[in-house]
Amino acid sequence: MTPRAVILEVLLRALYPLMLVVSVWILLRGHNAPGGGFIGGMIAVAATAMLAVGSGAAQAQRRMPLGPLRLAAAGVLLSLASGLPAWAVGSAYMTHLWASVPLGFTDLKVSTVMLFDLGVYAAVWGALGGLCAQVVSLDESRRGDEDAGSAAERDA
Repeated sequence: MTPRAVILEVLLRALYPLMLVVSVWILLRGHNAPGGGFIGGMIAVAATAMLAVGSGAAQAQRRMPLGPLRLAAAGVLLSLASGLPAWAVGSAYMTHLWASVPLGFTDLKVSTVMLFDLGVYAAVWGALGGLCAQVVSLDESRRGDEDAGSAAERDA
């Protein structure tokens, strides 16, 4: 068993979901202001790395939707698929389309750019979040080996 920082574990109960909400907010505001899929994904990676350090790599990987590898693959596929609607209307691949959906009190602007950003977000979070959790896992296993060696020396 590896020693954990109890204060960090308690703080993570509130901080992890808060960081994910902030990362989604950054993702969604990226069209009109600084932000977008990459920066939002990096904030999600930071949340995952913090969870891995505070609660263990296995817990961090379990909290990632679809798991790291599937999340990254789904993100890449979504980003690639975001260029396909342009082909349907005879435009070049990755020419993003815009539309406006009237809601009565306002018009909601939608775009295939959002699909691209969402794919980038998922790819960054899956690939780099999984990498961070794996690095923490290596440290955990190294510490476990050291603890087992120390216990054997004490028993001898």
